[in-house]
Amino acid sequence: MRHELRTLTSLRGIAAWFVVLYHIRLSVAGLAPGAVALFAKGYLAVDFFFLLSGFVIWLSWGDRLRKEGWRGVPAFLHKRIARVWPLHLVMLAGAVALALLLVGTGHATPDDYPFAQLPLHVLLLQNWGFTDHLAWNDPSWSISCELGAYLLFPLLTLAIDWKRVPTAAVIGAGAALLILLHAVMAESGTTNLGFDIARFGLRRCMLEFACGTMIGALWWRWRNTPRLPGWTAAAISVALLLLWAGGTMPETLAIPGAFAAGLLAFALSSGRKGNPLEADWLHYLGEISYATYLSHFLLFVAFKLALVSDARAIPPILIALYLAMVLMASITLHHLVERPAQKWVNRLRLPILTRERRHTAR
Repeated sequence: MRHELRTLTSLRGIAAWFVVLYHIRLSVAGLAPGAVALFAKGYLAVDFFFLLSGFVIWLSWGDRLRKEGWRGVPAFLHKRIARVWPLHLVMLAGAVALALLLVGTGHATPDDYPFAQLPLHVLLLQNWGFTDHLAWNDPSWSISCELGAYLLFPLLTLAIDWKRVPTAAVIGAGAALLILLHAVMAESGTTNLGFDIARFGLRRCMLEFACGTMIGALWWRWRNTPRLPGWTAAAISVALLLLWAGGTMPETLAIPGAFAAGLLAFALSSGRKGNPLEADWLHYLGEISYATYLSHFLLFVAFKLALVSDARAIPPILIALYLAMVLMASITLHHLVERPAQKWVNRLRLPILTRERRHTAR
């Protein structure tokens, strides 16, 4: 059975575009200081992705893995790899081609592109503590961390059935994970969630992903009586954002908490009549958001190389052209690469999956 809350799919698309705006914020000529400040926080959309990923995967796979036990783990990992790896590999190949072009034309040196690290990137292991900076297709760091979360998920699911845990304990456990994230980063003297991604990215992902599974369990409990819990969660989210904006609460504590509460509020509002986040065009942006997220960074590098003379002051008309190109690339990659490749990988009959199917049939 496929679970989808359309509101959350739309939010995934909006979050992906905030990451796009984050990466171009310093290049837009004449951009208002307020807009620069807003877009400068676009990296926080990744924290929403991690929470959302835990929520959705718990909703889709939690019951199945608890029913099938360890026998269901190969199928789960097969599906997740089919979802994220093919498009990542295509974009990595594009990054290599671009790097060879830049090095060959004198616009970069081999040191700018760590070819020795390519095996790590191919295997999506680049952000597991093996490197000290982002490279190649920079946004793929979070996909590397997601792979770690996918390996964690069966352990978490088989160890704890959130449906059987008292509500107060679920809330307390989720809050404890987010407080732990803050403590880990504060120990290193930072309150910036985007600090030293190569070092903290995996921990950031794991803790927020695990918290997302708990948000999923809360949604499951309250999905049939959503109004009071939904408004309460929304109020908590807004309060935390205001405390952060006012300088009262650090980013590493306020933002994950605000996003977790907001995720629950939006999930509980999904399906409600008149919900603007369920518009078809927004939902479609969510459907193609993975392609948006993985393609925009490399496209901007190529765009600046081909069309821009001053990368610190790109005219708005060229920025509009770039954004249109990101949209078209997202549509093309989603329909011609991402979806067909995902279906092809899903159809592969791996020996371990065949054995598990036979065992289940008995």
